[in-house]
Amino acid sequence: MTVDPTLLTLFAGLVVILGTASITGRVLARRVTSPGGRATVDNLNARIRAWWLMIAIFALAFTFGKAVTLVLFALTSFYCLREFISLTPTRPADHRALAFAFYVFLPLQYVLIGVDWQSLFSIAIPVYAFLLLPVLAVLKGETDDFLARTAKVQWALMLTVYCISHAPALLLLKIPGFEGRSVLLLFFLVTVVQASDVLQYIFGKIWGRHKIAPLVSPSKTWEGFVGGGVSATLLGAALFWITPFGPLEAGAMAGAIVIAGFSGGLVLSAIKRSMGAKDWGRMIEGHGGALDRMDSVTFAAPLFFHLTNYYFVP
Repeated sequence: MTVDPTLLTLFAGLVVILGTASITGRVLARRVTSPGGRATVDNLNARIRAWWLMIAIFALAFTFGKAVTLVLFALTSFYCLREFISLTPTRPADHRALAFAFYVFLPLQYVLIGVDWQSLFSIAIPVYAFLLLPVLAVLKGETDDFLARTAKVQWALMLTVYCISHAPALLLLKIPGFEGRSVLLLFFLVTVVQASDVLQYIFGKIWGRHKIAPLVSPSKTWEGFVGGGVSATLLGAALFWITPFGPLEAGAMAGAIVIAGFSGGLVLSAIKRSMGAKDWGRMIEGHGGALDRMDSVTFAAPLFFHLTNYYFVP
């Protein structure tokens, strides 16, 4: 078992940053007395605790290699898919299609990454699952709300399995001069996505005045989006040295990740609101479910994967 020294350095840096953030959060929790201020500090501390958990899990996965990383993301997709289906009700007639989604297409997607079958990985769900799942449902003979029911299952599988699986699929990319270091692309993606989320929250709380979509996500403001997005983009540019990109290319990639991640969060918030729910689940204290933490990744991962594949893989 060998660990990339660059990755080790990066995780050590994250531990220092999170340690500082944790200490700052505790100090603020003691000093802030107003109800609104305490609510903000409590939310921030919950985000920091969630970050500690995520970093510990990712460190374990990155340390033990591709197989453990794939298992981690497969389990993440499983919990996200379960949360999506739980929040968007289905009928008994859909159970056969759901069984195939959970126990055939979900594991198949990650097995295809494991065996480096990139061509089939790219079409298994958007082509074969798209065609097969409605057939399995229609054989039950129930036509009430058939289109809506089918769309729910297809959307669930696309977002929580197909889209999220593009994050570990970065390990498939064969970039000249970057062989054996693709795990750093995954680190880059996760770091920029999560930093953007946290920084947008902080900027929004401090300077946020103009809401972007108040009925969809009341906490998202233009000030938070611009301030947090620009900061995360600059962070991505500063991390160019762990990627095959130059500084400007890394900044452009980070900018694309920020915009896609924001869009994913907004779209999935709209789905939650349409179901009358605030969170997708209760898996993570103070942060709802797994999908509440992965909503940005659902849009950012496939975009980052395909941009990298198109511009940097021969």
